[in-house]
Amino acid sequence: MNTKSTDEQKLSLPVLTAMVVGSMVGAGIYSLPRNFALEAGPKAAVISWCIAGGGMYMLARIFQLLAQIRPDLDSGIFAYARDGFGGYAGFLSAFGYWMAGCFGNVSYWVLIKSTLGAFIPAFGNGNTPIAIAISSVGIWSFHWMLLRGIKQATLINAILTVVKILPIFVFIGILSVLASAEPFRMNLAESAGALAPQVKGTMLVTVFVFLGIEGASVYSRYAKKRSDVGAATILGFAFVLLLLVLVTLLPYALLMRADIAAMRQPSMATVLGAAVGSTGTVFIGGALIVSVLGAYLAWSLICAEVLFASARENAMPAVFARRNARQLPTAAIWLTSGVVQAFVISTYWSTDAFTLMLRLTSAMALIPYFFVATFGLKAIRALPPSAISTRKRFQHYATAAIATIYTVFLLYACGVELLVMSALLYGPGSLLYIWAQRERGKPLFSRPEWCAFVVVMGGALVAIYELSTAAWR
Repeated sequence: MNTKSTDEQKLSLPVLTAMVVGSMVGAGIYSLPRNFALEAGPKAAVISWCIAGGGMYMLARIFQLLAQIRPDLDSGIFAYARDGFGGYAGFLSAFGYWMAGCFGNVSYWVLIKSTLGAFIPAFGNGNTPIAIAISSVGIWSFHWMLLRGIKQATLINAILTVVKILPIFVFIGILSVLASAEPFRMNLAESAGALAPQVKGTMLVTVFVFLGIEGASVYSRYAKKRSDVGAATILGFAFVLLLLVLVTLLPYALLMRADIAAMRQPSMATVLGAAVGSTGTVFIGGALIVSVLGAYLAWSLICAEVLFASARENAMPAVFARRNARQLPTAAIWLTSGVVQAFVISTYWSTDAFTLMLRLTSAMALIPYFFVATFGLKAIRALPPSAISTRKRFQHYATAAIATIYTVFLLYACGVELLVMSALLYGPGSLLYIWAQRERGKPLFSRPEWCAFVVVMGGALVAIYELSTAAWR
């Protein structure tokens, strides 16, 4: 084995942290002002970030803890679900997370073309034929870059992460200087109604912008030191949370909520344009393109890695575990690019493609996050008494319990309709798991897994019925 080649693939703490930040800072943060203003006023926004920040912090702590106490599980989300709840649960976690990444990548291309649509009418809201054609060129250009190697792609991502953070600092700095107490007070008074519906309405948005918090965990097998995985997760989370809160709240101190809610996406560019003129719109629009391209690269890496890792552990067909001479999972990269391409084309028939992709991305990520939180409870319980003090065990239990409650709350906030639509993807997707089990000569499901499979397929049938009846109305 070539030791030098192996060492070159290892990722340091700064690069792992850049993976986390680069995965989280993408389309979501640039669309936050409008997405929050549509659902909530400043008071509800503060409550939302307290809930989301606290819940995601606990989830980040679970990732950090599991990296320490279960170093044998080096494939992140998929490995935790499989080890805790069986092969089918591991598949659902891997498939859901992979699809969330694919939908997120589709939203990036939509937002890029929507940004350009403010200056080039042919791009419209990001889903016109010309916009789709240009996006397709971008998809396959990045596909080629990914095939050049993990190290090169992660280095490019680290550079792009630094570049795309600087304009967000400029946005926050300008709005901090121009902020006024009067608009903020007026927005507080105008949004003084029931807070619970406002908070609930923002939860999927917060999931979307936090997606990527587990980026270091997914790539844990490439870390130079195992402890860097947990540290990168916490550092990336804290930094991004600060940016998210400021980007959400500062516009309320400059403009009225109704005006923000009516803005074109990316609303951060429109807000800065209202503050300093068209130069601000162009500046943020350019920054968004760099940011989203960086996030697209990071998520393409993560998606391919999830497919490869789950195939390596027998939850996906073996073809996705095959690697070329560069040790790259080419089949996983090809499938990821192909699925993103297909859904980019499908946006042509959507009236609000970006919002649809945001909601689907968040919904598909919830099941994987739920499995991680609940596995944390099991992993802590399995620790021998000599491995941890009673006080530490109680603290870890509390963290895992809060993370579990938070993920259950997210499932509630998601709503039955969107969960049923998620089953429409999980159901047919389960054929990949059946394929994997058959090619290895294993039983398809255990008895509990058969029950889970029936529930998933039942949800898929309900979704098909709802879509077909809606089409005939």
